[in-house]
Amino acid sequence: MVRVKKIVIFDSGVGGLSVYKEIYDLLPQVQYIYAFDNAAFPYGELADNILIERTNHIVSALVEQYKADLVVIACNTASTIVLPTLRQNLNIPIVGVVPAIKPAAKLSNTKVIGLLATPATVKREYTQQLINQFASDCEVKMIGSTRLVEMAEQKLRGESISLHELSEILAPWQQQVDSIILGCTHFPLIKEEIKAVLRNEVSVVDSGKAIALRVSSLLGLSEQEKQSHNKINNLTYSSAATQSVAALNESLRQIELGTIQSLQYPYPRF
Repeated sequence: MVRVKKIVIFDSGVGGLSVYKEIYDLLPQVQYIYAFDNAAFPYGELADNILIERTNHIVSALVEQYKADLVVIACNTASTIVLPTLRQNLNIPIVGVVPAIKPAAKLSNTKVIGLLATPATVKREYTQQLINQFASDCEVKMIGSTRLVEMAEQKLRGESISLHELSEILAPWQQQVDSIILGCTHFPLIKEEIKAVLRNEVSVVDSGKAIALRVSSLLGLSEQEKQSHNKINNLTYSSAATQSVAALNESLRQIELGTIQSLQYPYPRF
């Protein structure tokens, strides 16, 4: 019997589900262990040393428990900070996410583009390096918002979000940008709402599909593995109790993930 390969996907919240869905659509033959550290949510407000400690501890424990073949850090903030130490600790491929600045710059006709991200990602030197490398011919307007992260979490829990509030947050970009980068994995969850409140025609890009292709390349499934139709039990873990857990579990069921379980091993406290 062919061994099912396993991928750990990690985020501070449910935003990484946007990345999971892109990978799952491409690789349904894999077992997924999705874990989110909501006890420390949002990661953009953590000190770097705490973020590194928590991510390394939780991800390493899950990799060991499930003998995972690959890890995806589905968080822009964490990806810019923890990948070097995580790669030192683990001997399997680790894929991070970065804002899709290069494709957004290529799509833009006016060469005025918008980066929508968390405040931490907007401030990172790494983000400016990406802009200098891939969008030097563009004016890049940036909005850093933790509130949009919270809105995405609310939507996945079955709660309504305010289009009026969203419109106010994005008001500086009205009729200003023609290409938008969703620089946080939470934001694809409210992609349609973002497009709705920006009344002009805009291209909205994220890195989900590119991540999925990278994961597929690194995992290298054999033809026999690709043709497997075994029922796979995908898992979901959280580090703290969740709000509206019934609604969230229903959303997870619809995308082939299991109901939320608590992480059973100790993890770093603040």
